Amino acid sequence: MEQCIFCDIAKDKISSYRVYEDEKTFAFLDINPRNPGHTLVIPKKHYETIFQLPENDVSSLFRSVKKVAMAIKIGMNADGISIAQSNESAAGQDIHHIHVHVIPRFSPEDPVSVEGMLPLKVIKKSEFPKIATKISKNLSK
Repeated sequence: MEQCIFCDIAKDKISSYRVYEDEKTFAFLDINPRNPGHTLVIPKKHYETIFQLPENDVSSLFRSVKKVAMAIKIGMNADGISIAQSNESAAGQDIHHIHVHVIPRFSPEDPVSVEGMLPLKVIKKSEFPKIATKISKNLSK
């Protein structure tokens, strides 16, 4: 594995502005914030994407995301919170250690979300059953 900046941050090899830490997760301020309080939440153990993250670690990660989101909303007096997580380069992941952005939002900012950034696609209603089948047949039981 190449050197990972987020692993180094979690191990205190690189300084950060720590917001939260527990046995499995670490949260710190993003040094290129979208708003004051923009925080990244990561698992301490290295996984590149959500696809490699074990089930137990998914629940630990998102418990921490919720805890941090609530603290940011109150602490920053935010009107809302955006939570974003991208996987692989095609989705815009630039640091290949799974991380979740927790971003405070303030009125009257434009409510841009992932849904607002991507253009709507017109898909025929007859395609929806085929799409749903392609997805559902690949779900693990």
